[in-house]
Amino acid sequence: MVLAALLACSAEMFAQDNSAKPAEASTKAKSDAGSKIPPTHKFWDEENDLLFAGVGAARMLDYASTRHFRDQGDNEVLLTNGIVDNRPLFVGIELAGTAASIGVSYLFHRAGHHTLERWVSIAHIGIGVGGSIHNYTLKPAPGFGQPVASGLFPPAR
Repeated sequence: MVLAALLACSAEMFAQDNSAKPAEASTKAKSDAGSKIPPTHKFWDEENDLLFAGVGAARMLDYASTRHFRDQGDNEVLLTNGIVDNRPLFVGIELAGTAASIGVSYLFHRAGHHTLERWVSIAHIGIGVGGSIHNYTLKPAPGFGQPVASGLFPPAR
């Protein structure tokens, strides 16, 4: 059902009206000149470079905070513990998340939605940093740090 809704909206999202006359196009460009984001810009401009670096930093912070709470014995909710404990795999997932964010921004750029192009990264940074703060505030799992009952330690009396 969700897929059908996305497909129905995608035709409008990627539709472009190329029938504008040159005089109308120049008038539109002049009216857009006062906006903060220019109507056309290179995808790899300075603002996107900074935003994508922020997305990468937020993903690295997510990796570190998730490893921190896993090292305290807490369980991962969004992924399995096996995935998070496999460090190369988890790094790959974090890199894929960064690449996906850049890819979605590029799709918005190609469709002419330059404000949404920037907001993808802004939202990703905000959610990533917020989640990392939450991860660092988690208390250790019950029983974490207690010696394991083995022959090495005498039982407590």
